[in-house]
Parts: sequence; structure tokens; C-alpha cells
Amino acid sequence: MLRVNISWGFAMDSALAKGEEVEEIQCRMLDTCDRLFRRLRDTGALRSDVDPVWARRVYYALIHEACQDVVAESAPDIDTLATQLIDTLLRGVGTPAAPL
Repeated sequence: MLRVNISWGFAMDSALAKGEEVEEIQCRMLDTCDRLFRRLRDTGALRSDVDPVWARRVYYALIHEACQDVVAESAPDIDTLATQLIDTLLRGVGTPAAPL
């Protein structure tokens, strides 16, 4: 089971905090995330033509959107959002047969 910490949106917003330590933490976070997406690509979980940096940026955008949904009264529970986020990231919202 994957759980999402809804405070991630705040932690990832560089406008909220400045300073050398914050920048260092954010750089480590970016590096870790980029390594994760390279490993996912290398193991076949992501297509071989996927840029790991682009995948990370899409992942962050999905986290941001999931955090927006949490404040709505009709928002699904956190576990459902986490599953939906990862499913959207790894499988998208289209069908494999959809023409491009």
C-alpha cells in the first residue's frame, strides 16, 4: 500500500522557504527522484524513451493536483488518491490503442 503525505505539496513549494539548507534538501530530493525514475525506466516500468526528469516533473504535478483535491469535501481518501496518482503516472489516462 502506498500512502501520500498531503504536506508534500508544501515541502515542494520553493516559494515558502529560502536558504542554503532548503536548497540542499530540495536538490537531494530532485536527485533521488531522478534516480528513481531512471531505475524505473531501466527496469522496464517506464518506456525506454521516457526522460526521467520529465517523469519527475509530471509526478510532482500529479502530487500538486492530488493535494488540491484533498481539501474538497468530496475528495477520495488519501490511499485512493495515492493509488490513482501512481496509476495515472505509470499507465496514463488513455488506452494503449489510442491513435496519437
